[in-house]
Amino acid sequence: MGWGSRLRDAVGVARRSERRAERLPEQVVLTLVAEQLAALSSQDWTVADGLARGPQSIAVRLGAPHPDGPYPDGPHSDDPLRLDLVLLPDADRPDGPAVPDCLVGFGGDEAAVRRGIEVWAATAAVTVLELHAHSGRFAGHVDPRDQDGFPGRHAIHGGIVAWGTGERQNAVQDWMLANPLLPRLAPALDGAVERDELIGLAVHFGSGEGVDTAEVRVDGRHHQAASRVLAGLDWPRVDRGSSYARTFALLTGRAAR
Repeated sequence: MGWGSRLRDAVGVARRSERRAERLPEQVVLTLVAEQLAALSSQDWTVADGLARGPQSIAVRLGAPHPDGPYPDGPHSDDPLRLDLVLLPDADRPDGPAVPDCLVGFGGDEAAVRRGIEVWAATAAVTVLELHAHSGRFAGHVDPRDQDGFPGRHAIHGGIVAWGTGERQNAVQDWMLANPLLPRLAPALDGAVERDELIGLAVHFGSGEGVDTAEVRVDGRHHQAASRVLAGLDWPRVDRGSSYARTFALLTGRAAR
């Protein structure tokens, strides 16, 4: 399955000193989102009334930051480069499903937010595009009976984006490609995915400067048990430089038993 990054080596590791003092206005962020998704989908996206709108009633809005940061040891809700984005598979339905996600931009200034949106688009947004397309063009489909799948749930698996520094900067991405995470994380997530709705599962992990990061988020919120499982897996730790990877899976309706 084509889960590898379309943005390999396109992002760098953020440093606190590079972060700008003010958050970008909503209109600017949504415009960057619309530009990225238009390029990705080869279809028109527009910004109006607090939404970036695309084809088939798909839209994106900004979400309200949660108190916890995108990564346990990283930036929190007041960080100006934090992105809280909500995918709306059918924005024309007031009670329609929503798929929230959050991450942080990489680097400094507006370019950092743009790179963060690129990572989000390649991992999370592609799953909702694929939910409508159902063609394999944007993301991979994993049957719940597949040994690489999530038991009981069909999964649409987004890309795996890697970034880092040094000779082993792609080590974590390469490990993830060879070691599917869904079946490994599923037991810890059982109670969090019981409802028969769309559920977004974001995974971010890696190491740099002697510090490990391992985080699993369900619908944008940090899941401690699954994060502990991820931290305990045998993915490569990098002694020199850094290596990180991020991916996203959209769990659809529960499979018939």
